[in-house]
Amino acid sequence: MKITKIKVENFRLLKDFSIDVENKLSLIIGKNNTGKTSLLAVIEKFLTEKSSFSIHDFNLDEQEKLKALEKKEGISIPEDFKFSIYLLFEIKYDDTDNLRNLSSLILNLESENTVVLGFEYYLNPIQFKYLIDDFIEFKSDNETKNIIDFLSLSKSVKYFKTAIKSYEHLKDRENGKSEEITDKKMISKIINIQSIKAKREVNNSDSNRNDKTLSKLSSEYYESLENTLEEEVTIKNLKKKLEETDKELDEVYPVVFKEVINKIKLFGGKKKGESLIKIVSTLQGKNILKENTSVVYEYAKTLLPEDYNGLGYLNLLSIIFDLEIIFREFRKERELKEEQIPADINILFIEEPEAHTHPQMQHVFIKNISEILEKEQKGLNLKGKRDSSKSIFNLQSIVTTHSSHIVTESNFDDIKYFHKKEKQNRVISKNLKDLKTAYEEDTNQYQFLKQYLTLNRAELFFADKAILIEGDTERILLPAMMSKLDKEESFDLPLVSQNISVIEVGAYSHIFEKFIDFVGVKYLLITDIDTNKLIPTGEKNKEGDDIIVSKSCRANDPNVSGTSNSSLNHFVNKSVQELIKSQNILIKDNNLCIAFQHEESGYHARSFEDAFIHINLSFIKKNKDAFNGLKNKREFDLEGKDKKDAYELAEKCILKKTHFALDVVYHSDQNYSNWNIPSYIKEGLLWLQK
Repeated sequence: MKITKIKVENFRLLKDFSIDVENKLSLIIGKNNTGKTSLLAVIEKFLTEKSSFSIHDFNLDEQEKLKALEKKEGISIPEDFKFSIYLLFEIKYDDTDNLRNLSSLILNLESENTVVLGFEYYLNPIQFKYLIDDFIEFKSDNETKNIIDFLSLSKSVKYFKTAIKSYEHLKDRENGKSEEITDKKMISKIINIQSIKAKREVNNSDSNRNDKTLSKLSSEYYESLENTLEEEVTIKNLKKKLEETDKELDEVYPVVFKEVINKIKLFGGKKKGESLIKIVSTLQGKNILKENTSVVYEYAKTLLPEDYNGLGYLNLLSIIFDLEIIFREFRKERELKEEQIPADINILFIEEPEAHTHPQMQHVFIKNISEILEKEQKGLNLKGKRDSSKSIFNLQSIVTTHSSHIVTESNFDDIKYFHKKEKQNRVISKNLKDLKTAYEEDTNQYQFLKQYLTLNRAELFFADKAILIEGDTERILLPAMMSKLDKEESFDLPLVSQNISVIEVGAYSHIFEKFIDFVGVKYLLITDIDTNKLIPTGEKNKEGDDIIVSKSCRANDPNVSGTSNSSLNHFVNKSVQELIKSQNILIKDNNLCIAFQHEESGYHARSFEDAFIHINLSFIKKNKDAFNGLKNKREFDLEGKDKKDAYELAEKCILKKTHFALDVVYHSDQNYSNWNIPSYIKEGLLWLQK
């Protein structure tokens, strides 16, 4: 029995939202404020009642619907008016499942073994009249306030109601069968959700030296196992020792507290001994652990306090403590009643496990946590052997993360990408495995993309913008160029402060097109025009025809015939002659900008190197002797008929492109003001900055 889909309507940014849930682990990724925490929040509000709904939990578009009623005369509620938050679970079962709890929810035995369990928090039509009356009274004293203001300031819960139903269909639930569920205890037998929040008590600052987080967790762990049968003997022995200690302390306390006890006697009462107090020892295991036990760690045969450990380790240890407590919750080990068996479906939600941890630990965490979860639900110990003391339970885990390192170590098909539709005030969830369909015409491209992202550039999932470049030269110089442009233009939001991912794609930029459209980021493609021409070799083939080959040439060569650049050939439907005449960057679909060389200062470059040399010739001449990336340095000093243009200098004088780029950075002044950015790159960066 598994949850296959979760659907949410009208909760914050989850306006019309659904997510496919994997059988074992679903990894949710996405930028900040894309609804990852909201998904957990809405589930907990309905299933655990840890917190109640507020009017601000409703999607902003829904709030506008309610405010619109104010404009109607009499503020009456239309018959078809709906103001609700929905949470729906699609549950799949098979012949091997125990349907004792789920059977009452099954409305159609021919529905492909599917049950839809739904929760609704809605404005109660019966209470609507009272809401309007109360609001009108409120409005008389608060003329500038609207009905949302009123509901946020009042106890709005009295106007709303919660309903639980089973539905026949998920997509068309209103037109199918439905049945209201009144037995809420049955729901807890079907679904049990436990979570480890992103806000964990992890702190080791000097001001909190007495706040022993792990010692507190050890107390909670003890409390979770105190009543379990498997630990009964051990717990009894601990309690016996505490009772013996109580007796010994009872003999000592009267002496220790003698002064205060005698002074209390002076105040007397109506009769002798009425105000007499005694101080006795009542030690309890959980309090002993919480207040008097220190979790320490051993380093170089020395025991050090827990707060001497790094925050990363404290976070990791905290998660492990929490997991042990949660596993007992799932197994129902805290309950001694025989009927307390694990719920049909158990959901573990872990938020941002990477907090404070370095990349290597993030890799280790996601790699090991999957194995731990798998063994725990099967009742196995860490060695993979069956542990008879551990009951088996059904488990599905959901992990949210901002860590590209965790993504790298995860199964590509488990990843769910949350993307915010800015203009629509909503978030959507996408399955990364669905990308395979987009690349079905060339599965090799999909395999390349999958390997490249997981091995090299998983941070693209979390970027707001992206720059695709061909190689190391641009990668080395782009940060300097962006910093230089920020200083020259004084942007409100500098380029270097924006969440921009720079990706080296070489000749494979076309493979990334569908992926970048998938993640929905604005991106700049910086490439070379790479002009070439066809020339005869003077030889003939077997058929007697002249053998013609393509050779690189200047962009202003009268015989230029095309471009060898695969990016331009893929993205731009124009001849090379049209590209040469173009004096602007090309913008495609308002989401992609293609920047390549155009004429600047009377010269049209073919590559980045000759474009840079042309507009920075004096800078290079001044520093050429110290440039390790140059050869044939005398070529820069030739004059008259022997003078070389930027194309020839780039061809003959650059020893190694990466060294040349490093030379430029090394010899830059503090503000990078002693050289210029080629205009095509500058215009592309200006477009990206907006």
